[in-house]
Amino acid sequence: MPVYTYRCESCGVQFDRQQKFTDPPLTRCPECNKKSLRKVYAPVGIVFKGSGFYATDHRSPSGQNSRKSDSGSESAESKPAASSETKSSE
Repeated sequence: MPVYTYRCESCGVQFDRQQKFTDPPLTRCPECNKKSLRKVYAPVGIVFKGSGFYATDHRSPSGQNSRKSDSGSESAESKPAASSETKSSE
């Protein structure tokens, strides 16, 4: 369940309340008992945990292992092609 922050425009009290998405927003202040509560909207810091969220997750610290694997795959592809050509020409 999300936590919402409310602030009273009359007395200035601010508090957090855990509510369901389907619950109606609070309107009455628990301190001054006036209908002057408003939700406070603030930017939320989102933290993605785990692998796969950043481009650097699958790279080596120097970045050279990915280049070696790329060049290794090219040479591996060219070797079977050369060997198949020699087989077909025999």
